[in-house]
Amino acid sequence: MCTHMRAARFLVAALAAVLPASAAVGQTTPRFVVELEGGPVWQTRNDVQIPNEAPATRFSLVDLTGHGPWAAWRAYVTWNINDRHGLRLLVAPLSITASGVVNQPILFADSLFAPGVPTTASYKFNSFRLTYRWRFHHGERFTWWLGGTAKIRDAKIELKQGTTTAQKTDVGFVPLLHFAGEARLGGGWRLGFDADALAGGPGRAEDVALKLGYDVGKQWRLAAGYRTVEGGANVSSVYTFAWLHYGVVSVTRRF
Repeated sequence: MCTHMRAARFLVAALAAVLPASAAVGQTTPRFVVELEGGPVWQTRNDVQIPNEAPATRFSLVDLTGHGPWAAWRAYVTWNINDRHGLRLLVAPLSITASGVVNQPILFADSLFAPGVPTTASYKFNSFRLTYRWRFHHGERFTWWLGGTAKIRDAKIELKQGTTTAQKTDVGFVPLLHFAGEARLGGGWRLGFDADALAGGPGRAEDVALKLGYDVGKQWRLAAGYRTVEGGANVSSVYTFAWLHYGVVSVTRRF
């Protein structure tokens, strides 16, 4: 009987110790998080050659369409499975359409575009990603995550000049590494870093953001910062490398 009583007392003490800790985790790690982000985007590089061999012309979409800005947005939905593991879904559409004058003959996707003629260029790069991330450190000041991202890209480059139209579309899968961190600055202020990136082989991709956020109560957060997206591919069918810069604001709701 004494043995059973000691076991019961030990179980009650263990539950008393665990339950408050679980409640604290539940308060600091919401089950679901939704973030909407938007702002202007500029391009400083957008070089294209399709196909990636002579006599096709390598040219700059920046020279044709300008640097911007254009409007862009994205949305995140995060499911924290438990205190350490989570899944995050991203939808990030991007579409740029602008007109300019071609300053050289351009052979693009087997179609010839004449210089000195108004030409409309369209650049689409929609990104859909699913990220698994593991929170490997959670301290009083800093939190760090590490994981992997499965990315589906839906891309298109199109030129129109009079009755001449040519385009290149591409839908493909890209694996990326994920790394993120957050520093709690005090007074409800937080500095967040987030990156999906991978380089090697015929191409690379980087999506990196740094944002300063402020907690408005326990459920809402407002943030602003800078995001850069860079990368492309150098293969036989296509040469395309772009570098985009975003000024972003976001609102986050925790559930």
